[in-house]
Amino acid sequence: MVVLIARGSIRTPRPIRRSPRVDTVPAMRLTPVTADLLMLLTAAIWGFGFIAQKEAMDAVGPLTFNAVRFGIGALAIAPLRFVIPRIRNGDRRSELRLLWKGGLLLGLVVAVASAFQQYGIVGTDAGPAGFITGLYVVFTPLLGLIVGVRTHVATWIGCGLAIGGMWFLAFKGDGEGFSVDIPAMLVLVGAFGWATQVLIVDRLSPRTDPIELTVFQFLIVAVTSMIAAIIFEGSSALNIPHILSVATWEVLYSGVLAIGVAFFVQIVAQRKSPPAHVAILLSLEAVFAALGGWWLLDETYDGRTMFGCGLMLAGILASQVPRLRSGRKQGSNRTDPGTRGAGPDV
Repeated sequence: MVVLIARGSIRTPRPIRRSPRVDTVPAMRLTPVTADLLMLLTAAIWGFGFIAQKEAMDAVGPLTFNAVRFGIGALAIAPLRFVIPRIRNGDRRSELRLLWKGGLLLGLVVAVASAFQQYGIVGTDAGPAGFITGLYVVFTPLLGLIVGVRTHVATWIGCGLAIGGMWFLAFKGDGEGFSVDIPAMLVLVGAFGWATQVLIVDRLSPRTDPIELTVFQFLIVAVTSMIAAIIFEGSSALNIPHILSVATWEVLYSGVLAIGVAFFVQIVAQRKSPPAHVAILLSLEAVFAALGGWWLLDETYDGRTMFGCGLMLAGILASQVPRLRSGRKQGSNRTDPGTRGAGPDV
């Protein structure tokens, strides 16, 4: 799921000059409690989205599924542009130029990340896949080092816990040696892709309209995934009516709810939800994925898997300690514009 997150665990060494923020939802008024409930709803929708992604693999190919669900997601979000007015600040031509370049880059990144994730989910239970995907929260500040952004010590602690948890999930001992869980590693590669997307959108979101950016990048994902599906999965990928008939609820849930509704709800809610709350609530996506796998797919998790998932959740929360402290110090919902970014966790 694509995720908008506060980038509180990344500390910028110098002020960043930003263009005026474009406000897409100026008329909406939310209380912090309502915003928190909406963030929790977003985490639940995304968590149960892993169930739909897992179930769909019994009927369609991973690339075909991504192409259709992201296409539907773009169509679900696009009408919001006609309902919610945008306040145009700054030069529209420069904004559109940034939208095209940034949206293309984001679309390619999300297409690759979602492909690795979806291929990994074929051979991984929904619960562990949710926890592994959630590690993008840990990877985001680490990748920020590449662009010269300092990382808080809590992030390194979180990274250590996450690596330990990943070991328990991806490396299995059978008494005669260890084997690597390749599907789990594919999901892990996807998590790095989501972290990359978060960093990119963090730079773009203050200067572009979030709805326009989201729709454009999803269209790029849909087109790119469809081309790849035709190459690797055959021309049957073009038979959209058949795909919708054999994976109806999976495609509609992933496209309309997980990509369309949840992304917009998060865009709206995160403006009023304190960053400390956002850090905890969105981390619950992995928990909802595990609950959904147990409840709907009859997945069972042995002690090794549960311990590994627990370590990863601890790592995710530990990496958010700077944001939790920042939220308490602020004592309000106001945050530095440069600390919020957008990215998927699709």
